[in-house]
Amino acid sequence: MSRFSLSALYLSGSIVTAALAVSAPAALAQHSSSIAMALPAQPLGASIRELALRSGQTILVDADVVEGVNGPALQGAFTVEAALDRLLAGTGLVWTRIEGTIIIRKGRGSGQDGESGEGASLLVTGSRIRGAPIPSPVMVLDNRVVRDSGLADLGDVARSLPQSFGGGQNPGVGFNVPSSTGGNVGGGSSVNLRGLGSDATLTVLNGRRVPYDSARQGVDISAIPLAAVDRIEVVADGASAIYGSDAVGGVVNVILRRDYNGVETRARIGGSPDGGNFQQQYGVLAGSRWNDGGGFLTYEYGRNTALMTNQRKYGRIRPDLTLLPASRRHAVAGSIHQDISDNLTIELDGLYNQRTGEFSYPTSGAANLSVSRITQSFDSYTLAFSGAARLLLGSWELGLSGSFGKGRTYFQGDTFINDQFSSRAFGRYNNQTITGEIAGDGPLFALPGGDARLALGVGIRANDFAIFRGVGNINNARPSQDSVYAFGETSFPLVGPAQAVPLMHSLSFSAALRYERYRGLADVVTPKFGMIYAPADFLDIKASWGRSFRAPSFIQLYSIEQAILYPITTFGGRGYPAGTTALLIAGGNSDLKPEKARSWSATMALRPPALPGASFEVSYFQTRYVDRIVNPIPTSALALVNPIYARQITYAPTPEQLAAAIAHASQFLNGAGVPYDPAKVAAIINRANINAGRQTIRGIDAQLAYRTGLADGNIEMSANLTYLDSEQQLLADGPVEQLAGRLFNPPHWRGRGMIGWSKGGFRTAATLSTIGGVKDVRSTPALHIDGMTTIDISARYRFGEEGGLLRGVELGLSVQNILNALPSVVATSLYYDTPYDSTNYSAVGRFIALELVKKW
Repeated sequence: MSRFSLSALYLSGSIVTAALAVSAPAALAQHSSSIAMALPAQPLGASIRELALRSGQTILVDADVVEGVNGPALQGAFTVEAALDRLLAGTGLVWTRIEGTIIIRKGRGSGQDGESGEGASLLVTGSRIRGAPIPSPVMVLDNRVVRDSGLADLGDVARSLPQSFGGGQNPGVGFNVPSSTGGNVGGGSSVNLRGLGSDATLTVLNGRRVPYDSARQGVDISAIPLAAVDRIEVVADGASAIYGSDAVGGVVNVILRRDYNGVETRARIGGSPDGGNFQQQYGVLAGSRWNDGGGFLTYEYGRNTALMTNQRKYGRIRPDLTLLPASRRHAVAGSIHQDISDNLTIELDGLYNQRTGEFSYPTSGAANLSVSRITQSFDSYTLAFSGAARLLLGSWELGLSGSFGKGRTYFQGDTFINDQFSSRAFGRYNNQTITGEIAGDGPLFALPGGDARLALGVGIRANDFAIFRGVGNINNARPSQDSVYAFGETSFPLVGPAQAVPLMHSLSFSAALRYERYRGLADVVTPKFGMIYAPADFLDIKASWGRSFRAPSFIQLYSIEQAILYPITTFGGRGYPAGTTALLIAGGNSDLKPEKARSWSATMALRPPALPGASFEVSYFQTRYVDRIVNPIPTSALALVNPIYARQITYAPTPEQLAAAIAHASQFLNGAGVPYDPAKVAAIINRANINAGRQTIRGIDAQLAYRTGLADGNIEMSANLTYLDSEQQLLADGPVEQLAGRLFNPPHWRGRGMIGWSKGGFRTAATLSTIGGVKDVRSTPALHIDGMTTIDISARYRFGEEGGLLRGVELGLSVQNILNALPSVVATSLYYDTPYDSTNYSAVGRFIALELVKKW
C-alpha cells in the first residue's frame, strides 16, 4: 500500500503524532477562506491532489483507499472543508484535521452512501481526547516518506531522526562506549530522544505498550516490519501525564496500517561497494476490506552480512574487528478490525519478531582472530498482542483495551585460542508485559470555541523480568513489578474562529493529571498543562509544561550486591600500612526511587499566506531531569582521592559495620590477595546504584516544508534541524559536566533535509543529512572529531494499469551516502575498541539498494 501526501506540509526526516481510528470532521473543522475551483469529474485522487495544491494545506490519503474511485465535478468557490465534503460524498470516506494536517480514510459503515464522520472516534498521540490539539512539539513520518528516503527498516528511521541519539540499544555500538550511554545485546534498535536514554523514551504500538528489549527499559522498534506501518508519530516532549513511566524524552507511536486490500510482494537487495553489510529483504503483504471491517497480515525476512574494520580504512588501526554484526530475522505483523454494530468496534493487533546474529573481536595484542577471539552471538524474539473494544454512547466513547507481550534475549560468548574452543559464557533476559485499561472521553459543555472535553481512565500494568546465567548462578533473578494508575485530561477551546475576535483566531487550554502507584516502590503524580493561541489562521503559538518520570529498571534494582575486598591502593589510598584493605560495595539497590523530570516547551508554527504550500515551525525545549540512577563512583581509583565521594565512604569502620555490610550483600569476594582481617579494613566504599544524578537539556527544533507544482508534477522540500545543549552532575557536590558535543554523546547540531519530485508513477528524492562534530575530552587538550555530512538519492517508478505484464510493478533504486563519507578516527587503547564514535556516525559508507514490488 502506498500512501501519498497531498499537501503543503511534508515533514521528511521528522516524526509526528496523530493516531486515528476514524475521523470526526464536524467537530474539528477549521474555518478557511474560499478557493475558486473548476474540477472536472475525474479520479478522486487527482481532485484531492489539486485541492491540496490550491489550498496549500496538508492532505494525507492512502492511495489504495482512493484507487478506482471517481470524484464529482466541482465548480465555484469553496472552503477546503466544503470542497472535501462534496468530493467525498457517497464514497464512504471521511476526513479529519490533526495539527493542521487533513487525513482521509474509510469511515465506519463505509459501504453506505452519504456516510459522515460525525461521532466517529479519533485518537491523537499525546492526548487521550479524540481530536484534541497538541500543545507540545510534534513531527510526522509516513510510510511513503520512509521509502522515499531509501531506508529499509524502523531502526534506520530512528537513527536518521535528528532528535534521536544513536546511543542506547543499537547494532554496531562499540565496547568503548560507556555502559550508561549505549550497548548492543540482542541486535535491536531503540529510539533515544534528546540523548536522555532509550529507557527514557517510550515507544508504543498503536498507542499500547510492548515488552522491553533485553535488560534496558527500551523497546526494539526494528522488530516491527516496515510493510505493516502506516506512519510513525512522536511527541518530543515529556508525556508521563498521558502515558506513565519512561516518557521523559517523549513518546514514539508506531501506527500500523488500518487494513489492506489485495496482495503485495516485495524484494530488496543492497550492499556497499567497499564490501560487507550485504542486505536481503523479502516480504509479502495480504489483506482484505469488507463493509464493516478489514485487516491485513504481513511477513518479512531480512538478513545482512557482517561489516569488518578490514573492509574500511580502520583495518590498519584495529584489524579483524566487527563493526556491524551479521544477522537474520523473521517478522510477522497483522491487524484486524470489525464493527459489531453501529456503535461497537473491536480491533486486534499482533506482532512477532525473531532475530539471530553474531560478531567476533580479537582478545590479544596480536589482533588476529585465529590467535585468540571471542565470538558473541544472540538469539532474541518479541511477541505482542493487543486488542480493544470501543463503544459509542452518543457523543462519548468508552474503550476497554489490553495487551500482552513477551520478549527473550539469549546471548553467548565463546572464547577461542588458536582456533580451538576454550570456554563459554552465556545468559538470558526475559521480559513480559500485561496491561489492561478502561477509558472514556467526550464533551462536557459548550464553550465559544467548541465543546469542552474530558477523558478519564484507570488501568493496570504488570512487568515481569528474569535473568538466567546458568543453573545455580548467583546472578539469576525473577523479579516483577506491578502498577495501577488513573488519569484525567481536559480540553477547553475558549475562543474559536466564528467569534471573529481581533488578533485571536483561536485560543485553547488543556490539562492532564495522572496518578500511578508502583507496588513496593513509590506513588507518582504527574501533571501537564498546555496552551495554543492562534492570532490568525496562519499562525499558532503553543506552550506546554509538565512532569514526567521513569521507574527504576529491574537491573538497577535487583542486580546482585557484591562486597569485594581490595587493597587500599586500588582506590587511591596512600600512606597506609602494608596489607591495608578497603571493602567495595557494588551492584543493585532495591531502595531506588523513580527518576523525575520537569519539561516545558514553546512552539511557533507559521503557514505564510503569501507562499501557499509552505510551513515553518520552531520550538524551544528544556528538561530538568533529577534523581537519575547512577553509579556514584565511576572511577574507582579516585574514590579516596576526590572529596566529592566522601558521602559514599565510611572510614575506620567497626567490625559490626563490616559484618553488616557483608551480610547485606549477596556475595563476598576477596580480591586483596591477603586473608580478610576486619582490623586491616580502613574504609567501606559504597558505589551501589543511588538516586543522585542530575541532567539539564535545552535546545531548539526547526522544521520547514514547502510543496508546489513543477513541470506538471509536484515538488516537495523539507528540513528538520535541531540544536541540543545538555549537562550532567553525578553527585550534588560534584562538577557539572557537558554532555552534548562530547564523544559518545549527542552532538550540538543535527539536521536532515529532503527535496523530492513526483509525476504520475515516478518519484525521486535527494536527502542531505548532517551530524555535527564532537570533542574527545579524554586527552588534554581536547581533540576535535569531525562530523559527517551525507547525501542520499532515490527513485521509484510504478507502472499503471496500462503496464501490461508490468501492471502493478514498482521498481526502486536508492544510493545512500553517495560521496562515501566515513567517520573520523578516534583514539583507542584496547584491541576491541571501535576506532570511531559508533553512537553518532556510521562506517557503512556508500550503500546501493534495488527494490522490486509487485501488487497482485
